[in-house]
Amino acid sequence: MVILDKRRTVAITAAGVLAVSLSACAQGGTTGSTTKDVTIRVATAEGVTALDPAGAYDTGSRTVHANIYQTLLTIIPGKATPVPDAADCQFDTPTTYTCTLKSKLTFHNDHDLRASDVKFSFDRMVKIKDPQGPSALFATLGNVQVVDEVTVTFNLKRADATFPYLLTTTAAAIVDEQVFPKDKLLPDTKVVGSGPYRLTSYKPGESAVLEKFADYHGVRPPENNRVDIKWYKASADVKQALTNGSADVGFRGIGPQDLKTLRDTDSLQVVEGDAAEIRAFAFHFKSAIVKKTPVRRAVAQLIDRATITKKVYDGQVTPLFSLMPTGFGGHTESFKNEYKEPSRAKAAAILAEGGIAAPVTLTLGYTPTHFGGSAGAEAAEVKRQLEASGLFKVTLKSAPWPQFQQQARAGTYDLFHLGWVPDFPDGDNFLAPFLKDGGFYQNGYKSQLANRLIELEVGSQNNVDRDSTFRDLQTLVANDVPAIPIWQGRMSVVAGKDVKNVLETLNPLFYFYYSYLTK
Repeated sequence: MVILDKRRTVAITAAGVLAVSLSACAQGGTTGSTTKDVTIRVATAEGVTALDPAGAYDTGSRTVHANIYQTLLTIIPGKATPVPDAADCQFDTPTTYTCTLKSKLTFHNDHDLRASDVKFSFDRMVKIKDPQGPSALFATLGNVQVVDEVTVTFNLKRADATFPYLLTTTAAAIVDEQVFPKDKLLPDTKVVGSGPYRLTSYKPGESAVLEKFADYHGVRPPENNRVDIKWYKASADVKQALTNGSADVGFRGIGPQDLKTLRDTDSLQVVEGDAAEIRAFAFHFKSAIVKKTPVRRAVAQLIDRATITKKVYDGQVTPLFSLMPTGFGGHTESFKNEYKEPSRAKAAAILAEGGIAAPVTLTLGYTPTHFGGSAGAEAAEVKRQLEASGLFKVTLKSAPWPQFQQQARAGTYDLFHLGWVPDFPDGDNFLAPFLKDGGFYQNGYKSQLANRLIELEVGSQNNVDRDSTFRDLQTLVANDVPAIPIWQGRMSVVAGKDVKNVLETLNPLFYFYYSYLTK
Protein backbone atom coordinates (compact mmCIF):
# COMPACT_ATOMS: atom_id res chain seq x y z
CA MET A 1 0.00 0.00 0.00
CA VAL A 2 1.27 3.48 -0.81
CA ILE A 3 1.79 5.34 2.44
CA LEU A 4 3.95 8.23 1.27
CA ASP A 5 1.72 11.32 1.30
CA LYS A 6 2.89 14.11 -0.97
CA ARG A 7 -0.38 16.01 -1.05
CA ARG A 8 -0.27 19.57 -2.21
CA THR A 9 -2.86 22.24 -2.77
CA VAL A 10 -2.45 23.35 -6.33
CA ALA A 11 -3.82 25.78 -8.87
CA ILE A 12 -3.53 25.62 -12.61
CA THR A 13 -2.04 29.01 -13.33
CA ALA A 14 0.99 28.32 -15.53
CA ALA A 15 1.13 30.82 -18.36
CA GLY A 16 -2.54 31.60 -17.70
CA VAL A 17 -3.66 28.31 -19.26
CA LEU A 18 -6.42 27.86 -16.69
CA ALA A 19 -7.24 29.22 -13.28
CA VAL A 20 -8.73 26.17 -11.63
CA SER A 21 -8.23 25.49 -7.95
CA LEU A 22 -7.75 21.83 -7.24
CA SER A 23 -7.52 21.85 -3.47
CA ALA A 24 -7.82 18.38 -2.08
CA CYS A 25 -8.33 19.85 1.37
CA ALA A 26 -11.50 21.56 0.17
CA GLN A 27 -13.13 18.30 -0.80
CA GLY A 28 -14.84 15.96 1.56
CA GLY A 29 -15.65 12.39 0.69
CA THR A 30 -13.50 9.49 1.76
CA THR A 31 -14.49 6.15 3.11
CA GLY A 32 -15.32 5.77 6.73
CA SER A 33 -18.89 7.08 6.82
CA THR A 34 -21.68 4.75 7.85
CA THR A 35 -23.59 3.29 4.91
CA LYS A 36 -27.10 1.95 5.18
CA ASP A 37 -27.70 -1.62 4.06
CA VAL A 38 -29.35 -0.48 0.83
CA THR A 39 -29.51 -2.07 -2.61
CA ILE A 40 -30.41 0.15 -5.55
CA ARG A 41 -31.97 -1.60 -8.55
CA VAL A 42 -31.32 0.23 -11.82
CA ALA A 43 -33.14 -0.23 -15.13
CA THR A 44 -31.83 1.20 -18.39
CA ALA A 45 -32.11 0.58 -22.12
CA GLU A 46 -28.69 2.06 -22.85
CA GLY A 47 -26.26 -0.75 -23.58
CA VAL A 48 -22.58 -1.25 -22.84
CA THR A 49 -19.86 -1.70 -25.46
CA ALA A 50 -16.98 -2.80 -23.22
CA LEU A 51 -16.02 -2.61 -19.54
CA ASP A 52 -12.35 -2.07 -20.34
CA PRO A 53 -12.09 1.75 -20.52
CA ALA A 54 -9.65 1.50 -23.45
CA GLY A 55 -12.36 -0.12 -25.55
CA ALA A 56 -15.44 2.08 -25.18
CA TYR A 57 -16.46 5.72 -25.35
CA ASP A 58 -20.26 5.61 -25.34
CA THR A 59 -22.33 6.92 -22.43
CA GLY A 60 -23.69 3.49 -21.48
CA SER A 61 -20.19 2.12 -20.99
CA ARG A 62 -18.91 5.30 -19.37
CA THR A 63 -21.58 5.20 -16.67
CA VAL A 64 -20.34 1.79 -15.55
CA HIS A 65 -16.70 2.87 -15.89
CA ALA A 66 -17.33 5.96 -13.75
CA ASN A 67 -18.52 3.77 -10.90
CA ILE A 68 -15.81 1.09 -10.90
CA TYR A 69 -12.72 3.07 -11.90
CA GLN A 70 -11.02 6.18 -10.56
CA THR A 71 -9.54 9.09 -12.45
CA LEU A 72 -6.88 11.54 -11.32
CA LEU A 73 -9.36 14.42 -11.40
CA THR A 74 -13.14 14.52 -11.53
CA ILE A 75 -16.19 16.77 -11.86
CA ILE A 76 -18.61 16.80 -8.92
CA PRO A 77 -22.24 18.04 -8.78
CA GLY A 78 -22.53 21.79 -8.62
CA LYS A 79 -18.98 22.44 -9.80
CA ALA A 80 -18.00 22.73 -13.46
CA THR A 81 -14.22 22.67 -12.96
CA PRO A 82 -12.02 19.68 -12.06
CA VAL A 83 -11.32 18.68 -8.45
CA PRO A 84 -8.93 15.98 -7.18
CA ASP A 85 -10.06 12.38 -7.13
CA ALA A 86 -7.03 10.06 -7.02
CA ALA A 87 -4.49 12.89 -7.24
CA ASP A 88 -3.61 16.56 -6.89
CA CYS A 89 -2.46 18.07 -10.20
CA GLN A 90 -0.91 21.21 -11.56
CA PHE A 91 0.61 22.74 -14.68
CA ASP A 92 4.36 23.21 -14.20
CA THR A 93 4.66 24.78 -17.65
CA PRO A 94 2.09 25.17 -20.45
CA THR A 95 3.13 21.73 -21.74
CA THR A 96 3.98 19.79 -18.55
CA TYR A 97 1.30 18.67 -16.12
CA THR A 98 2.20 16.88 -12.87
CA CYS A 99 -0.07 14.76 -10.67
CA THR A 100 0.70 13.42 -7.19
CA LEU A 101 -1.36 10.47 -5.97
CA LYS A 102 -3.20 10.51 -2.67
CA SER A 103 -2.11 8.02 -0.03
CA LYS A 104 -3.57 4.56 0.61
CA LEU A 105 -5.01 4.04 -2.87
CA THR A 106 -5.71 0.40 -3.73
CA PHE A 107 -7.44 -1.56 -6.44
CA HIS A 108 -10.35 -3.87 -5.68
CA ASN A 109 -7.96 -6.84 -5.66
CA ASP A 110 -5.86 -5.19 -2.88
CA HIS A 111 -3.01 -4.30 -5.25
CA ASP A 112 -1.49 -0.90 -4.50
CA LEU A 113 -2.26 1.87 -6.99
CA ARG A 114 1.03 3.51 -7.96
CA ALA A 115 2.32 6.03 -10.46
CA SER A 116 3.41 3.20 -12.73
CA ASP A 117 -0.25 2.11 -13.01
CA VAL A 118 -1.18 5.60 -14.16
CA LYS A 119 1.49 5.59 -16.87
CA PHE A 120 0.50 2.07 -17.90
CA SER A 121 -3.17 3.06 -18.20
CA PHE A 122 -2.45 5.89 -20.62
CA ASP A 123 0.22 4.03 -22.58
CA ARG A 124 -2.01 1.01 -23.24
CA MET A 125 -5.07 3.09 -24.12
CA VAL A 126 -3.07 5.00 -26.74
CA LYS A 127 -1.32 1.85 -28.00
CA ILE A 128 -4.49 -0.24 -28.31
CA LYS A 129 -6.22 2.61 -30.14
CA ASP A 130 -9.46 0.68 -30.21
CA PRO A 131 -11.83 2.07 -32.89
CA GLN A 132 -14.61 2.25 -30.31
CA GLY A 133 -12.29 3.57 -27.61
CA PRO A 134 -11.27 7.07 -26.48
CA SER A 135 -7.63 7.36 -27.58
CA ALA A 136 -8.46 10.17 -30.03
CA LEU A 137 -9.14 12.43 -27.05
CA PHE A 138 -5.44 12.54 -26.19
CA ALA A 139 -4.01 13.86 -29.44
CA THR A 140 -1.93 16.44 -27.54
CA LEU A 141 -0.38 13.90 -25.14
CA GLY A 142 3.29 13.23 -25.90
CA ASN A 143 4.22 10.82 -23.13
CA VAL A 144 3.74 10.04 -19.45
CA GLN A 145 6.77 10.02 -17.16
CA VAL A 146 6.96 8.32 -13.75
CA VAL A 147 8.75 10.70 -11.39
CA ASP A 148 8.53 8.51 -8.30
CA GLU A 149 6.14 6.00 -6.75
CA VAL A 150 3.33 8.55 -6.38
CA THR A 151 4.10 11.18 -9.04
CA VAL A 152 3.61 11.30 -12.80
CA THR A 153 4.24 14.06 -15.34
CA PHE A 154 2.29 14.38 -18.56
CA ASN A 155 4.39 15.90 -21.33
CA LEU A 156 2.17 17.55 -23.93
CA LYS A 157 3.00 18.09 -27.59
CA ARG A 158 1.57 21.59 -27.36
CA ALA A 159 -0.38 23.75 -24.93
CA ASP A 160 -3.83 22.27 -24.29
CA ALA A 161 -6.34 24.27 -22.27
CA THR A 162 -8.63 21.23 -22.05
CA PHE A 163 -6.15 18.71 -20.61
CA PRO A 164 -7.27 18.87 -16.93
CA TYR A 165 -10.82 18.23 -18.12
CA LEU A 166 -9.66 15.23 -20.14
CA LEU A 167 -8.29 13.71 -16.94
CA THR A 168 -11.82 13.73 -15.50
CA THR A 169 -13.14 11.48 -18.26
CA THR A 170 -13.36 7.71 -18.11
CA ALA A 171 -10.84 7.70 -20.97
CA ALA A 172 -8.37 8.51 -18.18
CA ALA A 173 -9.52 5.67 -15.91
CA ILE A 174 -6.67 4.07 -13.95
CA VAL A 175 -6.26 0.31 -14.37
CA ASP A 176 -4.08 -2.29 -12.67
CA GLU A 177 -0.93 -3.01 -14.69
CA GLN A 178 -0.74 -6.46 -13.08
CA VAL A 179 -4.16 -7.42 -14.47
CA PHE A 180 -4.78 -5.60 -17.76
CA PRO A 181 -2.79 -6.62 -20.86
CA LYS A 182 -0.75 -3.82 -22.41
CA ASP A 183 -1.75 -4.41 -26.02
CA LYS A 184 -5.31 -5.73 -26.02
CA LEU A 185 -8.60 -5.40 -24.16
CA LEU A 186 -9.30 -7.35 -20.98
CA PRO A 187 -12.42 -9.57 -21.00
CA ASP A 188 -15.32 -7.76 -19.34
CA THR A 189 -15.73 -10.21 -16.48
CA LYS A 190 -12.13 -9.73 -15.32
CA VAL A 191 -11.99 -5.94 -15.00
CA VAL A 192 -10.86 -4.38 -11.72
CA GLY A 193 -10.62 -0.74 -10.69
CA SER A 194 -10.19 1.42 -7.61
CA GLY A 195 -13.52 3.26 -7.74
CA PRO A 196 -16.40 3.28 -5.26
CA TYR A 197 -17.79 -0.06 -6.49
CA ARG A 198 -16.32 -3.40 -7.41
CA LEU A 199 -17.85 -5.53 -10.16
CA THR A 200 -19.01 -8.86 -8.69
CA SER A 201 -21.23 -10.13 -11.50
CA TYR A 202 -21.66 -9.31 -15.17
CA LYS A 203 -23.80 -10.83 -17.90
CA PRO A 204 -23.28 -8.80 -21.10
CA GLY A 205 -26.48 -7.19 -22.32
CA GLU A 206 -28.40 -8.49 -19.30
CA SER A 207 -27.21 -7.51 -15.85
CA ALA A 208 -24.40 -6.44 -13.54
CA VAL A 209 -23.88 -6.29 -9.80
CA LEU A 210 -21.74 -3.58 -8.21
CA GLU A 211 -20.83 -3.82 -4.53
CA LYS A 212 -19.43 -1.06 -2.36
CA PHE A 213 -15.62 -1.05 -2.17
CA ALA A 214 -14.74 -0.63 1.51
CA ASP A 215 -11.22 0.64 0.83
CA TYR A 216 -12.22 3.32 -1.65
CA HIS A 217 -10.46 6.66 -1.14
CA GLY A 218 -12.05 9.36 -3.23
CA VAL A 219 -14.76 12.01 -3.42
CA ARG A 220 -17.74 9.65 -3.86
CA PRO A 221 -18.10 7.21 -0.93
CA PRO A 222 -21.25 5.18 -1.66
CA GLU A 223 -24.36 5.83 0.41
CA ASN A 224 -25.63 2.38 -0.55
CA ASN A 225 -24.09 -1.07 -0.33
CA ARG A 226 -24.96 -2.50 -3.71
CA VAL A 227 -26.27 -1.60 -7.15
CA ASP A 228 -28.05 -4.15 -9.34
CA ILE A 229 -28.16 -3.05 -12.98
CA LYS A 230 -30.45 -4.59 -15.55
CA TRP A 231 -30.32 -3.75 -19.23
CA TYR A 232 -33.58 -3.87 -21.17
CA LYS A 233 -34.22 -3.98 -24.89
CA ALA A 234 -36.76 -1.16 -25.11
CA SER A 235 -38.23 1.85 -23.36
CA ALA A 236 -41.46 -0.02 -22.63
CA ASP A 237 -39.50 -2.64 -20.68
CA VAL A 238 -37.86 0.03 -18.51
CA LYS A 239 -41.25 1.62 -17.89
CA GLN A 240 -42.72 -1.72 -16.83
CA ALA A 241 -39.84 -2.41 -14.43
CA LEU A 242 -40.41 0.96 -12.78
CA THR A 243 -44.19 0.70 -12.55
CA ASN A 244 -44.23 -2.87 -11.21
CA GLY A 245 -41.59 -2.08 -8.58
CA SER A 246 -38.83 -4.35 -9.86
CA ALA A 247 -36.57 -1.31 -10.39
CA ASP A 248 -35.86 1.61 -8.05
CA VAL A 249 -34.28 3.88 -10.65
CA GLY A 250 -34.58 4.18 -14.42
CA PHE A 251 -32.65 6.38 -16.81
CA ARG A 252 -31.50 6.61 -20.43
CA GLY A 253 -33.48 4.98 -23.19
CA ILE A 254 -36.90 6.00 -21.85
CA GLY A 255 -39.01 7.32 -24.70
CA PRO A 256 -41.00 10.57 -24.39
CA GLN A 257 -44.39 8.87 -24.34
CA ASP A 258 -43.30 6.40 -21.66
CA LEU A 259 -41.78 9.25 -19.67
CA LYS A 260 -45.08 11.09 -19.89
CA THR A 261 -46.87 8.04 -18.46
CA LEU A 262 -44.33 7.67 -15.66
CA ARG A 263 -44.87 11.29 -14.60
CA ASP A 264 -48.46 10.40 -13.82
CA THR A 265 -47.56 7.35 -11.70
CA ASP A 266 -48.13 8.16 -8.00
CA SER A 267 -45.39 5.86 -6.72
CA LEU A 268 -42.67 7.46 -8.84
CA GLN A 269 -40.76 10.73 -9.05
CA VAL A 270 -39.29 12.20 -12.22
CA VAL A 271 -36.27 14.43 -11.70
CA GLU A 272 -34.94 16.48 -14.60
CA GLY A 273 -32.02 18.76 -15.34
CA ASP A 274 -30.48 20.56 -18.27
CA ALA A 275 -28.19 18.39 -20.34
CA ALA A 276 -25.54 18.91 -22.95
CA GLU A 277 -26.82 15.92 -24.90
CA ILE A 278 -27.36 16.47 -28.61
CA ARG A 279 -28.71 14.49 -31.56
CA ALA A 280 -27.54 14.85 -35.13
CA PHE A 281 -27.35 13.03 -38.44
CA ALA A 282 -23.87 12.57 -39.89
CA PHE A 283 -22.88 11.84 -43.49
CA HIS A 284 -20.30 9.24 -44.47
CA PHE A 285 -17.94 10.48 -47.16
CA LYS A 286 -17.25 6.98 -48.47
CA SER A 287 -20.47 7.43 -50.43
CA ALA A 288 -19.95 8.96 -53.87
CA ILE A 289 -23.22 10.89 -53.69
CA VAL A 290 -22.50 12.17 -50.16
CA LYS A 291 -19.15 13.57 -51.30
CA LYS A 292 -21.10 16.07 -53.39
CA THR A 293 -21.57 19.11 -51.17
CA PRO A 294 -24.89 20.21 -52.77
CA VAL A 295 -26.47 16.91 -51.65
CA ARG A 296 -25.53 17.52 -48.03
CA ARG A 297 -26.61 21.15 -48.19
CA ALA A 298 -29.95 20.24 -49.75
CA VAL A 299 -30.68 17.81 -46.92
CA ALA A 300 -29.79 20.53 -44.40
CA GLN A 301 -32.15 22.92 -46.19
CA LEU A 302 -35.09 20.51 -45.82
CA ILE A 303 -34.78 19.47 -42.16
CA ASP A 304 -37.65 20.77 -40.03
CA ARG A 305 -36.39 20.56 -36.43
CA ALA A 306 -39.52 22.06 -34.90
CA THR A 307 -41.65 19.26 -36.33
CA ILE A 308 -39.20 16.58 -35.16
CA THR A 309 -39.05 17.89 -31.59
CA LYS A 310 -42.82 18.28 -31.34
CA LYS A 311 -43.99 15.22 -33.28
CA VAL A 312 -41.41 12.70 -32.06
CA TYR A 313 -40.46 14.05 -28.63
CA ASP A 314 -43.63 15.87 -27.54
CA GLY A 315 -41.66 19.08 -27.04
CA GLN A 316 -39.37 17.55 -24.39
CA VAL A 317 -36.24 18.49 -26.37
CA THR A 318 -35.18 21.76 -28.02
CA PRO A 319 -34.36 22.37 -31.69
CA LEU A 320 -30.61 22.77 -32.19
CA PHE A 321 -28.93 24.71 -34.99
CA SER A 322 -25.28 23.97 -34.20
CA LEU A 323 -23.24 20.99 -33.08
CA MET A 324 -22.37 23.09 -30.02
CA PRO A 325 -25.45 23.42 -27.80
CA THR A 326 -26.66 26.59 -26.16
CA GLY A 327 -25.02 27.55 -22.89
CA PHE A 328 -21.45 27.16 -24.15
CA GLY A 329 -19.16 30.09 -24.89
CA GLY A 330 -18.99 30.89 -28.60
CA HIS A 331 -22.30 29.20 -29.47
CA THR A 332 -23.97 30.48 -32.61
CA GLU A 333 -27.00 29.16 -34.52
CA SER A 334 -24.95 28.60 -37.66
CA PHE A 335 -27.47 26.36 -39.47
CA LYS A 336 -30.30 28.85 -38.88
CA ASN A 337 -28.03 31.64 -40.12
CA GLU A 338 -27.15 29.67 -43.25
CA TYR A 339 -30.47 28.00 -44.17
CA LYS A 340 -33.11 30.13 -42.42
CA GLU A 341 -36.35 28.09 -42.62
CA PRO A 342 -36.91 24.66 -44.24
CA SER A 343 -37.53 25.20 -47.97
CA ARG A 344 -38.20 22.73 -50.75
CA ALA A 345 -37.61 25.42 -53.38
CA LYS A 346 -34.20 26.37 -51.99
CA ALA A 347 -33.18 22.71 -51.68
CA ALA A 348 -34.18 22.06 -55.29
CA ALA A 349 -32.16 25.07 -56.41
CA ILE A 350 -29.09 23.83 -54.49
CA LEU A 351 -29.27 20.46 -56.29
CA ALA A 352 -29.91 22.06 -59.67
CA GLU A 353 -26.98 24.45 -59.32
CA GLY A 354 -24.79 21.46 -58.49
CA GLY A 355 -25.97 19.58 -61.57
CA ILE A 356 -27.51 16.80 -59.48
CA ALA A 357 -30.67 15.10 -60.70
CA ALA A 358 -33.50 14.34 -58.30
CA PRO A 359 -34.54 12.18 -56.62
CA VAL A 360 -31.25 11.42 -54.86
CA THR A 361 -31.13 7.96 -53.26
CA LEU A 362 -29.84 7.77 -49.68
CA THR A 363 -29.54 5.04 -47.04
CA LEU A 364 -30.22 6.28 -43.51
CA GLY A 365 -29.03 4.18 -40.58
CA TYR A 366 -30.05 4.21 -36.91
CA THR A 367 -29.88 2.02 -33.82
CA PRO A 368 -33.22 1.31 -32.08
CA THR A 369 -32.51 1.96 -28.37
CA HIS A 370 -29.00 3.24 -27.66
CA PHE A 371 -29.91 6.83 -28.54
CA GLY A 372 -33.34 6.52 -26.97
CA GLY A 373 -36.52 4.62 -27.72
CA SER A 374 -37.66 7.24 -30.22
CA ALA A 375 -34.62 6.93 -32.51
CA GLY A 376 -36.61 4.93 -35.05
CA ALA A 377 -39.42 7.48 -35.08
CA GLU A 378 -36.89 10.29 -35.50
CA ALA A 379 -35.23 8.54 -38.43
CA ALA A 380 -38.65 7.87 -39.97
CA GLU A 381 -39.60 11.55 -39.66
CA VAL A 382 -36.40 12.64 -41.40
CA LYS A 383 -37.14 10.13 -44.16
CA ARG A 384 -40.68 11.53 -44.44
CA GLN A 385 -39.46 15.13 -44.67
CA LEU A 386 -36.85 14.36 -47.33
CA GLU A 387 -39.18 12.24 -49.45
CA ALA A 388 -42.06 14.74 -49.13
CA SER A 389 -39.89 17.18 -51.07
CA GLY A 390 -39.67 14.79 -54.01
CA LEU A 391 -35.92 15.42 -54.05
CA PHE A 392 -34.80 12.32 -52.16
CA LYS A 393 -35.58 8.63 -51.89
CA VAL A 394 -34.56 7.26 -48.48
CA THR A 395 -34.10 3.67 -47.33
CA LEU A 396 -34.05 3.12 -43.56
CA LYS A 397 -31.76 0.50 -42.01
CA SER A 398 -31.30 -0.34 -38.33
CA ALA A 399 -28.87 -2.45 -36.31
CA PRO A 400 -28.19 -3.16 -32.63
CA TRP A 401 -25.65 -0.78 -31.05
CA PRO A 402 -22.43 -2.81 -31.41
CA GLN A 403 -23.08 -3.62 -35.07
CA PHE A 404 -24.37 -0.10 -35.75
CA GLN A 405 -21.09 1.46 -34.58
CA GLN A 406 -19.09 -0.79 -36.87
CA GLN A 407 -21.40 -0.25 -39.84
CA ALA A 408 -21.52 3.53 -39.37
CA ARG A 409 -17.72 3.73 -39.40
CA ALA A 410 -17.48 1.36 -42.37
CA GLY A 411 -19.74 3.53 -44.52
CA THR A 412 -22.71 1.16 -44.68
CA TYR A 413 -25.01 4.20 -44.43
CA ASP A 414 -24.93 7.42 -46.45
CA LEU A 415 -26.43 9.19 -43.47
CA PHE A 416 -26.63 7.93 -39.90
CA HIS A 417 -28.22 8.98 -36.63
CA LEU A 418 -25.93 9.78 -33.74
CA GLY A 419 -26.06 11.10 -30.21
CA TRP A 420 -23.36 12.94 -28.34
CA VAL A 421 -22.70 13.75 -24.72
CA PRO A 422 -19.48 15.68 -24.04
CA ASP A 423 -16.76 14.42 -21.75
CA PHE A 424 -16.15 17.81 -20.20
CA PRO A 425 -17.95 21.18 -20.20
CA ASP A 426 -16.15 22.92 -23.04
CA GLY A 427 -17.22 23.73 -26.59
CA ASP A 428 -14.20 21.92 -28.02
CA ASN A 429 -15.75 18.59 -27.11
CA PHE A 430 -18.69 19.18 -29.46
CA LEU A 431 -16.53 20.10 -32.44
CA ALA A 432 -13.14 18.36 -32.41
CA PRO A 433 -14.61 14.82 -32.00
CA PHE A 434 -16.64 15.31 -35.20
CA LEU A 435 -14.35 17.43 -37.34
CA LYS A 436 -10.70 16.59 -36.76
CA ASP A 437 -9.37 13.99 -39.21
CA GLY A 438 -12.69 12.23 -39.70
CA GLY A 439 -13.75 12.46 -36.08
CA PHE A 440 -14.82 9.80 -33.63
CA TYR A 441 -17.05 8.04 -36.18
CA GLN A 442 -14.35 8.22 -38.87
CA ASN A 443 -16.88 9.38 -41.45
CA GLY A 444 -14.21 10.45 -43.93
CA TYR A 445 -14.69 14.20 -43.54
CA LYS A 446 -11.35 15.99 -43.75
CA SER A 447 -10.81 19.73 -43.67
CA GLN A 448 -7.46 21.42 -43.25
CA LEU A 449 -9.29 24.57 -42.18
CA ALA A 450 -11.19 22.69 -39.47
CA ASN A 451 -7.96 21.14 -38.21
CA ARG A 452 -6.23 24.53 -38.07
CA LEU A 453 -9.13 26.15 -36.24
CA ILE A 454 -9.27 23.31 -33.71
CA GLU A 455 -5.55 23.57 -33.03
CA LEU A 456 -5.98 27.33 -32.60
CA GLU A 457 -8.77 27.11 -30.02
CA VAL A 458 -7.16 24.28 -28.06
CA GLY A 459 -3.90 26.18 -27.75
CA SER A 460 -5.49 29.54 -26.98
CA GLN A 461 -5.36 30.93 -23.45
CA ASN A 462 -7.82 33.73 -24.16
CA ASN A 463 -11.53 32.93 -23.84
CA VAL A 464 -12.58 35.76 -26.16
CA ASP A 465 -10.30 34.41 -28.89
CA ARG A 466 -11.50 30.85 -28.30
CA ASP A 467 -15.15 31.90 -28.58
CA SER A 468 -14.41 33.62 -31.89
CA THR A 469 -12.70 30.51 -33.21
CA PHE A 470 -15.62 28.38 -32.05
CA ARG A 471 -17.98 30.58 -34.10
CA ASP A 472 -15.75 30.16 -37.15
CA LEU A 473 -15.85 26.38 -36.72
CA GLN A 474 -19.63 26.32 -36.43
CA THR A 475 -19.96 28.43 -39.58
CA LEU A 476 -17.66 25.98 -41.38
CA VAL A 477 -19.87 23.06 -40.30
CA ALA A 478 -22.97 24.80 -41.65
CA ASN A 479 -21.22 25.35 -44.99
CA ASP A 480 -19.58 21.92 -45.38
CA VAL A 481 -22.34 19.93 -43.62
CA PRO A 482 -20.44 16.84 -42.43
CA ALA A 483 -23.27 16.51 -39.92
CA ILE A 484 -26.66 18.13 -39.26
CA PRO A 485 -27.60 19.02 -35.66
CA ILE A 486 -31.21 18.26 -34.70
CA TRP A 487 -31.91 18.80 -31.00
CA GLN A 488 -30.55 19.44 -27.51
CA GLY A 489 -31.94 17.36 -24.67
CA ARG A 490 -32.71 17.22 -20.99
CA MET A 491 -31.69 14.48 -18.59
CA SER A 492 -34.54 12.65 -16.87
CA VAL A 493 -34.25 10.12 -14.06
CA VAL A 494 -37.27 8.19 -12.81
CA ALA A 495 -37.15 6.76 -9.30
CA GLY A 496 -39.36 5.39 -6.57
CA LYS A 497 -40.45 8.05 -4.11
CA ASP A 498 -38.43 6.34 -1.37
CA VAL A 499 -35.17 6.89 -3.28
CA LYS A 500 -33.15 9.86 -2.02
CA ASN A 501 -30.50 12.12 -3.55
CA VAL A 502 -31.68 11.61 -7.13
CA LEU A 503 -30.94 15.25 -7.93
CA GLU A 504 -27.28 14.74 -6.99
CA THR A 505 -26.89 12.06 -9.64
CA LEU A 506 -27.86 14.46 -12.42
CA ASN A 507 -24.95 15.67 -14.45
CA PRO A 508 -25.26 17.56 -17.76
CA LEU A 509 -22.49 15.32 -19.13
CA PHE A 510 -24.54 12.17 -18.38
CA TYR A 511 -22.18 10.56 -15.96
CA PHE A 512 -24.58 8.79 -13.62
CA TYR A 513 -22.89 8.25 -10.27
CA TYR A 514 -24.65 5.62 -8.18
CA SER A 515 -22.80 6.60 -4.98
CA TYR A 516 -25.29 9.29 -3.98
CA LEU A 517 -28.39 7.11 -4.10
CA THR A 518 -29.95 5.76 -0.92
CA LYS A 519 -33.37 5.11 0.61
